[in-house]
Amino acid sequence: MNKSLVISLDGMGGDNAPDIVVKGAALARERLPQASFLLYGDQKRLKPLVDAQPHLKGCVDIRHTDQVVANTDKPSVALRKGKQSSMRLAIDAVRNGEASGVVSAGNTGALMAMAMFGLRTLAGVDRPAITSIIPTLRGASCMLDLGANVECDADNLVQFAVMGEVFARTVMGLNQPTIGLLNVGVEELKGKDEVKLAAAMLRDTNLPIEFKGFVEGDDIAKGTVNVIVTDGYTGNIALKTAEGTSKLVSGYLREAFSSSLISKIGYLFAKRSIDKMRLRVDPRQYNGAVFLGLNGICVKSHGGTDEVGFANAIGVAADMASNDFISKMRDDFESLKSETPFEQEHEKTVSN
Repeated sequence: MNKSLVISLDGMGGDNAPDIVVKGAALARERLPQASFLLYGDQKRLKPLVDAQPHLKGCVDIRHTDQVVANTDKPSVALRKGKQSSMRLAIDAVRNGEASGVVSAGNTGALMAMAMFGLRTLAGVDRPAITSIIPTLRGASCMLDLGANVECDADNLVQFAVMGEVFARTVMGLNQPTIGLLNVGVEELKGKDEVKLAAAMLRDTNLPIEFKGFVEGDDIAKGTVNVIVTDGYTGNIALKTAEGTSKLVSGYLREAFSSSLISKIGYLFAKRSIDKMRLRVDPRQYNGAVFLGLNGICVKSHGGTDEVGFANAIGVAADMASNDFISKMRDDFESLKSETPFEQEHEKTVSN
């Protein structure tokens, strides 16, 4: 980063706020010395926490509000009654040009609703999508949508592919990321019509996208492609299944290494390798789901994360801002709009 960067923070959102928000900002500041923060929330609670962090001296502007969006609030209620909440004001700072991005660990549904209302969607985007970086055998990939859109048509899936490609380039640092559509098989005749139509559209697009075709569920962990595209229903189930499997394996390992004295001794010899594996799958390292397709950067931190995870979420927002993510996304969608519509050309082929 070679220029100043302002990130707005929902100081009161999340299970462990405001402590982890402030501590996370301090960790992020160590990595990003050019960064400064607009911190929204209860000043009486926030100021002592900020004053206790030397790395935050002179780079935090606390903006008081005593209104908070609760985890139990419905999105419609939060949108209507939370206009002065820490979450809404942090989003408004991006809309007004005061901040380059917003990070919140608060209510996901409320954050999506407020971000869509406050930031609006980019031209050419019908629906925003949620994406996140996930660990794989080849390093890391990203997958979208992870729950914002339960049902999607072919146009939505193509838009998700464009969003994911730009995200992989700007945030993950991949020069030419590969794209795959999640399906029940890799054969062209398999899958729902909208998935097959989206594949045909991606094969014919003039955008510089390296589309690899269909991928299956086991390809997610293999890292077969850099960007996995699917609808929000499937993506959310896949993500939660992966998280549950990770916890299952961790539980089995703890049980195995504590089952006997010999096992405990074996753990001491294997501890370095186990710690290395634990670091690779540590969810805090991949914390920071992004709402793609909005006219502004909005990052959702896991509600139960600690300061390390929240700092990584801030890092995601910083990477997107410093690499002009929104401008690149806007350019790609302008190119997509300028192409001759070819959806109708493929409808007969797909249906046959």
